[in-house]
Amino acid sequence: MPDAQLSDLDAFSAVARRRSFRAAATLRGVSASTLSDAVRRLEASLGVRLLNRTTRSVTPTEAGSRLLERLTPALSEINAAVDAVNAFRLSPLGTLRLNVPWTVASLVLPPIITGFLNANPGISIEVTTEEDIIDVFAAGFDAGIRYDERLEQDMIAVPIGPRSQRFALAASPAYLAARPPPQHPRELLDHACLRHRFPSGAMPAWEFERDGEIVRIAPTGSLITSAIDLELSAAIDGLGIIYSFEAWLAPAFASAALQPLLQDWWQRFSGPLLYYPSRRHMPAPLRAFVDYVKSS
Repeated sequence: MPDAQLSDLDAFSAVARRRSFRAAATLRGVSASTLSDAVRRLEASLGVRLLNRTTRSVTPTEAGSRLLERLTPALSEINAAVDAVNAFRLSPLGTLRLNVPWTVASLVLPPIITGFLNANPGISIEVTTEEDIIDVFAAGFDAGIRYDERLEQDMIAVPIGPRSQRFALAASPAYLAARPPPQHPRELLDHACLRHRFPSGAMPAWEFERDGEIVRIAPTGSLITSAIDLELSAAIDGLGIIYSFEAWLAPAFASAALQPLLQDWWQRFSGPLLYYPSRRHMPAPLRAFVDYVKSS
């Protein structure tokens, strides 16, 4: 049998799942060159190329795909066996890897993570922000956080943070001094609006609801961006009307930098969910985090 080191097999698995040396290195907290060296050692040991590398992509060869298919459940079992020792500790040890959207990282996680890490000094947390739905297990994460309409069906989901949230509409005093505020959502079509585009390219319509009436519009304006900080700054500077999470705009409301608009039309929606695969062993750090979230 070829003399393949377990650490090299683990490195190959991380790179093959993420299709990137850099992304896998970031997730594991090591350098890309360290993973590259590990994969080269493994290929030399096995005598076969496992990854096709170009300047833009990394993809498994046929041999690499077959190895990854067999290797993934084997590594999972090894990690589960090692993690089982955590049950005998007073405080669990390990790293919890979460994949979350920026709204959750900014508005929901800060107080939760602070309390959890203070209560579990042996655990560290790695948080990666990403808007798209991914297979958290295949990508090397322990769990993800998303909103319910974007969850896969085979996931266990636990509410985390606020049970409900609202989208808010606002503009600066300078903008409203130059233009009368809208009295109905459809009047936004005559205003300069700041649009948010997700990394996937999607630019959702603005949705409003009052007394059972739902209004969806796709307004226009001079700025479209995926950078929420730029969007907020532009709104405060008077470039247009912003539509975003109420909690994100709350500091600007408190300082009077922005004024709320059409408040009786603000739509309420369910809060985020912590989710993880139902088919796999739950690592001790994730188990501790789920228990903490449930008790909060």
